[in-house]
Amino acid sequence: MVNQERIVQEFLELVHIDSAPGRERQLADALKQKLVALGLEVLEDNAGAAIGGDTGNIIARLPGQLKHVPTVAFAAHMDRVTPGLGIKPHIKDGVIYSDGTTILAADDVAGIVQMLEAVRILAEQHIPHGDIELLFTISEEAGLQGAKNLDRSLLKADAAYFLDGGGNVGTIIPQAPAQKKITVNVNGVPAHAGIEPEKGISAIVVAADAITHMKLGRIDEETTCNIGTIKGGQATNIVPAQVTLQCEVRSRNEAKLDAQVNHMVSEFQAAAQRFGVTVDIKVEESYPAMNLSENDLAVQMAIEATKSLGLTPVIVPTGGGSDANILVGKGLPSVILGIGMEKVHSTEEFIPIQQLVAGAQLVVAIVQQAAK
Repeated sequence: MVNQERIVQEFLELVHIDSAPGRERQLADALKQKLVALGLEVLEDNAGAAIGGDTGNIIARLPGQLKHVPTVAFAAHMDRVTPGLGIKPHIKDGVIYSDGTTILAADDVAGIVQMLEAVRILAEQHIPHGDIELLFTISEEAGLQGAKNLDRSLLKADAAYFLDGGGNVGTIIPQAPAQKKITVNVNGVPAHAGIEPEKGISAIVVAADAITHMKLGRIDEETTCNIGTIKGGQATNIVPAQVTLQCEVRSRNEAKLDAQVNHMVSEFQAAAQRFGVTVDIKVEESYPAMNLSENDLAVQMAIEATKSLGLTPVIVPTGGGSDANILVGKGLPSVILGIGMEKVHSTEEFIPIQQLVAGAQLVVAIVQQAAK
């Protein structure tokens, strides 16, 4: 059913349009024009203004002929990571690549064109369906800011599918961890490092002592943590008076998440006490966990739709966070779908055309499952 030439050409067209977190205006305008031409109702929210961006999230609605069936939403993000400007895509042996100097932006242009192609197929094939919503978010790559500032009441969906996952089409991701960030400022005592170092207390040494007492990395199958950045000191001849650490903890289990956060906070506090200095610690929630079961409607429809295409569903959790986490936290059951992109966030990123096509087929199949 998919028009392969059309979806490929649209992919090439959209990756040529520069986009970045907070600077999605050109791509948003191109999408709005396409959506209106396809007969969808289109609105733009005020999320952009809330984060200082140049566009808001785009929400489009396609009313269905069928009533009393679940409303389904499909989502992708409009921004991309760096280096993502001036993309020059090319095709070789059925695979789309960039020229190697930039990313390809299959993350997440692939999801965008799969959604658009599915809408065209529904119209061309006269496939009956219920109400459908399309969501195009901003600043996903900059802390999920578009989703965080989305008014949940603007979406009427009973289930949402985020076309933003790794793995081949048929990969279904219903579980993802919550994340908390920990910012630590260790306050040491400065002194001349060559003349009277004994009068100083190195904030870096205090931080190092705390870290050596911590469990870090992979804690268990659900939980990870990391010390991401350490910044401090002024010069080699000054005992450093301050050091700032940025840390994160992720877990699909809220109790384990809190336990690991408390463990790390306690070790920083204990190290400060041992050295007789103070420590300032701030803990922030980045996003909630996503824990749908195979029995949830959103997951069941994805499984049956995948099977209807002759594919074997692969149900896996992820260790990353996405817009889906935010929407789950706002009460919308959401699933991440693998869309066939590979080596994302690198200049080696690529996507096979066959996967681009299969993703559009899966969107149509989910719509058909919802209509049953």
